[in-house]
Amino acid sequence: MCSPLSRPLRYGACRSSSSGRPQSFLQWPRGWAPGAFSEPLSEPRFRRCFALQSEAAAVCNGLVKIYWTGTGEVHALKGIDAFFPRGSITAVVGPSGSGKSSLLRIMAGLDRPTAGRIQVGGVDLAGLSTGRLRKMRRKLVGYVFQRPSENLIPYLNVMEHLQVAAELRGRWKPKEANELLEILGLGKRRNHLPQQLSGGEQQRAAFAQAVIGKPSIVVADEPTAELDSHSGEALLETIATLTRSGISFIVSTHDPSMVAAADRTMLIRHGALEAETHQSRLLSVIDQSGRIQLPPEILALFPDRRAAINVEDGSVRITPP
Repeated sequence: MCSPLSRPLRYGACRSSSSGRPQSFLQWPRGWAPGAFSEPLSEPRFRRCFALQSEAAAVCNGLVKIYWTGTGEVHALKGIDAFFPRGSITAVVGPSGSGKSSLLRIMAGLDRPTAGRIQVGGVDLAGLSTGRLRKMRRKLVGYVFQRPSENLIPYLNVMEHLQVAAELRGRWKPKEANELLEILGLGKRRNHLPQQLSGGEQQRAAFAQAVIGKPSIVVADEPTAELDSHSGEALLETIATLTRSGISFIVSTHDPSMVAAADRTMLIRHGALEAETHQSRLLSVIDQSGRIQLPPEILALFPDRRAAINVEDGSVRITPP
């Protein structure tokens, strides 16, 4: 049974009937994601319960990532708090340079946060040594690159890819590998090399390699970007099938079809988690300091960066001073 959720809020704007001045208010959301897509988010096709944090495949708290360049510091992530339920699909969206790739690389154990904590499968990755992190990454995380050719080794056939990945996780079972390939429609391609596969088949083989041995999470960077619409749709069905084994997928995407298939969407802007959607509802994110990041179109209503806040009948109203 799904656990009750706290009351979600949505940003809006209107003009006061008395003063004619613009006001910002928070109300019940109806599937509108500011600045993310031109159309409202559609209903997810694969409904699941919104898991409690104790049921999460991965959790991150206060993630900060700073890059040092010749011109100064670049704050790629600014205190991200999130959890990823088991057996779910989370779509990570946002404009280019918003911090999506930095978040995915940290979640996959490919990079370390400057500050904050990350747990995958109950293991705190941030405090591990380099060798221990590499071992845990192989066991707990599957990673799928955007381009199919980057995921596969040219001289290994499909089954050999699965065997290598499963042995690194200490869970090689030929029967399980054969069953997985049948589920993914690759049963007759098990002995084929990557160059003998279509783009869609290569990407499905990459996902098979990522999920064999049942890691806690699979992180994928724009997995449908290089695929045609038919192959992309088939891949979405594949991901939905694989979640039934309890694997959590964290996917960076600009593809509305992927967003529609996801159980939840995280909107990242300027390195901060601006909002989440769940069951077509937009949930404003309140960080550990009690701050909410306003969308640009709402922030424009407050040029002085000052606001009066009033609580009225369970709603929160924000107005310019």
